[in-house]
Amino acid sequence: MHDKLAMGKKLAAQVGQYKKHALLSPLCTIGCVILEILIPYMMASMIDKGIAVGDMGHVAKVGAVMAVMALAAMFFGVTANRLSAKASTGFAANLRSAMFENIQRFSFANIDKFSTAGLVTRLTLDVSQIQMSFQMILMVCTRAPVTLIVALVMALSISARLSMVFLLVMIILFIALFILVPLSMRYFKQMFKKYDTLNATIKENVGAIRVVKSFVREEHEHGKFTKAAQDVFRNSVSAEKIISLNGPIMTGCVYTCTLLISWFGAQMIVHRTGLTMGQLTSLLSYVMNILFSLMMLSMVFVMITQSVAAAQRIEEVLGESADIVS
Repeated sequence: MHDKLAMGKKLAAQVGQYKKHALLSPLCTIGCVILEILIPYMMASMIDKGIAVGDMGHVAKVGAVMAVMALAAMFFGVTANRLSAKASTGFAANLRSAMFENIQRFSFANIDKFSTAGLVTRLTLDVSQIQMSFQMILMVCTRAPVTLIVALVMALSISARLSMVFLLVMIILFIALFILVPLSMRYFKQMFKKYDTLNATIKENVGAIRVVKSFVREEHEHGKFTKAAQDVFRNSVSAEKIISLNGPIMTGCVYTCTLLISWFGAQMIVHRTGLTMGQLTSLLSYVMNILFSLMMLSMVFVMITQSVAAAQRIEEVLGESADIVS
């Protein structure tokens, strides 16, 4: 645990001059989420106090407020995306710069330890993986939990009984994530090593192309490349098969939850036990907000799972001390 914290601090230090962007992006995302969650609540008021009783003045007033809220949410969302993109791109640039600067000090022994192909993979593929994960952390890891909490609070305030359906489905989804993520992690750790082998094969073939042609070794080199590419392919397919189970599980939970809330909500409206048509409409909106925020979290967990291996490989390069001493 201590090693992971130290690794996280070392990588976080590379955010550098983009700290302001990295802090402002989640704040804009929170503002966007709060406004989006309040819109269904306003819709319930429009239906129950305006449309149901024929009060068109109330409909116009609430509609105008909702339009302003939608525009404000759009502004916060666009700003958050721009800031997160700039922060993640700058973070990746700083990482590559720090790694390249440290590699320049390496002796041949240091380079042999990682291999040239391994260093190329770390500077390109691994950093790109960290960049995407960092952007997802700024956007989704802020948006999804805030959406989940605020939407759940709003749903509980409308009907605590119907909100129990949310809790049941959330438990099922968390169990599914707990099973799928460790299974996929094993394959992603292997994938980066296979990319190193693929890059090494390409480097050897391109660097020694004259020798390959002189000794008529094209078929042999083609076979080596095909084997390395097939290893990457098989590993990727194995990982994606596990991850693809997340989609059907999530879709099944969303529609099951929608059906249960529609059924029990309709019964409550018919028997007049504390639920109105507008409130049921809001609850159905919160179903999508809550469950799709969980789906986004599951996708981010998978991406972060991939990035842990990449972060470890980058940290190894940044933490390597050169054997050459002046």
